[in-house]
Amino acid sequence: MVTVNHNYLKLPGSYLFSTIGKKVRAYKEENPDKEVISLGIGDVTQPLVPAIIDALHGAVEEMAHAETFHGYAPDLGYEFLRRAIAKNDYQDRGCDIAADEIFVSDGAKSDSGNIQEIFGTDNKVAVCDPVYPVYVDTNVMAGRTGEYNRVRENFDGVIYMPCRKENGFLPELPSEVPDLIYLCFPNNPTGSAITKDELQKWVDYANKNGCVIIYDAAYEAYISEENVPHSIYECEGARTCAIELRSFSKNAGFTGVRLGFTVIPKELVRDGVSLHSLWARRHGTKFNGAPYIVQKAGEAVYSEAGKAQLKNQVGYYMRNAKLIHDELAKAGFSVSGGVNAPYIWLETPDKMTSWEFFDYLLKNANVVGTPGSGFGSHGEGYFRLTAFGTYENTLKAIDRIKSL
Repeated sequence: MVTVNHNYLKLPGSYLFSTIGKKVRAYKEENPDKEVISLGIGDVTQPLVPAIIDALHGAVEEMAHAETFHGYAPDLGYEFLRRAIAKNDYQDRGCDIAADEIFVSDGAKSDSGNIQEIFGTDNKVAVCDPVYPVYVDTNVMAGRTGEYNRVRENFDGVIYMPCRKENGFLPELPSEVPDLIYLCFPNNPTGSAITKDELQKWVDYANKNGCVIIYDAAYEAYISEENVPHSIYECEGARTCAIELRSFSKNAGFTGVRLGFTVIPKELVRDGVSLHSLWARRHGTKFNGAPYIVQKAGEAVYSEAGKAQLKNQVGYYMRNAKLIHDELAKAGFSVSGGVNAPYIWLETPDKMTSWEFFDYLLKNANVVGTPGSGFGSHGEGYFRLTAFGTYENTLKAIDRIKSL
């Protein structure tokens, strides 16, 4: 008799953004005359910059000739891309990361979900609350948690680290020591950032207790303040306790192109086993490599032209973030984020639940955001807006919200 993975049955409802999509599609079908503006899902809207387009065209042309055609990519990714990543994202920032410690993939979401496969199911997991849902859901699927607790609105067996307004939406070191700690800075969904001194405390804690930090740095390109680290490897001792996930989606607009990478230092050993070797084995078995064309586009991100063009593109989105933050603050909303991240985190007005505010905005302003409760119980009473829309639509959406 065929059985199924019953851990999947622990998950309540569908994935957060699938639920939002269904609600928006239903509203549009019932109101075809309404112009709905989305500031919900963190999808980019600006086209790929010229340096990247040129690289894509060049790589496509290479694929048309036998002497320059490329088939399967190397397991870890092409050397040209891994060298560019190691130099620009790490070595130029004083981080001791080598090219062969970088694993190229099709995106940080995939890696953040897959990384848990190299760890035993008896490991205790700690996550921020609110949290990017993938960190929790994939550990549920693997059987690393208990049942969903509908009273607490979270899973038994998981250490939740509340991120509240009074602590700047930053987690505190847990008193119950976990094995795996998921951190994301600049943070999705709250837009909060962590200083180097504060991040160093987490590295020291992990090394002292034998934890592994899974550090999602997908939004590092949006950091504007000097004391905010771009990588956990800027902290002393991080090579022996941290895995870092990176994405090309938000810094280079690759949401539809798909490219990312994971860094695992060779010194990172647990249970007498090299985690670098385990991930290499998993990566080589289950992944056939990002396309050559896409990896050539990724290399162009680090060219002088690419850097300049992408700096302008990030600036475009952060202009949107400042507009959302400042205008909503003027309108009386309690808002945070938008300084080192493309997300604005606001308190829902009039004691509305986050889903009530979602429905209210959709119906009365035709604007879509993301309910905070979808990120965890401590997200209730909050709402996330993204800066990834066009400037024109962002301005229009904020004007609609202010007029309510």
